[in-house]
Amino acid sequence: MKGVVFTEFAQLVEANWGADMMDDIIDAVEPASGGAYCSVASYEFSELAELLAELSRRVDVPEADLLLAFGGHLADVFYKKFPAFFDEHDNLFDFLKSVDEHIHVEVLKLYPDASLPKFRYEQLSDDHLVFHYQSERPLADLAVGLISASAKHFQKDIEIDRQSLDGGPLFKEKFNVRIVS
Repeated sequence: MKGVVFTEFAQLVEANWGADMMDDIIDAVEPASGGAYCSVASYEFSELAELLAELSRRVDVPEADLLLAFGGHLADVFYKKFPAFFDEHDNLFDFLKSVDEHIHVEVLKLYPDASLPKFRYEQLSDDHLVFHYQSERPLADLAVGLISASAKHFQKDIEIDRQSLDGGPLFKEKFNVRIVS
């Protein structure tokens, strides 16, 4: 997993619970990398999972809720760093449909060894998109956080209904994303 995910996780932790909390969870987990994360390096996903679990334990917030918040944080960071990815689209659904075909292509140019989730879409109407998520990692909650925060950038209120799918060795979910206003 790319280091930028770890450095942004650290930013989220420090912004909400302080730098000492990040140091404390690193000390408790004792990650194989040592916990000094660099945005351009790669780390094992298991380190993020362990850090997330330890943070959840310490702040008494479910891991799923922390991943939702982290997804929102990442969307805000991406919007600040790459506003053109958002601004070139007139609406939320066009933006979401561009992630796999355009944004992930650009990510792979920067990080050729990145292992990214895959998406498939079915737009049923102007206000209903079925979003199929598939990943090697159990990060669907993070994806929901990204989608929800992206909706705010497009000034839309949405509802997301989720259905877990049998994916064999992969994690698969179907999100029904509906614009409600």
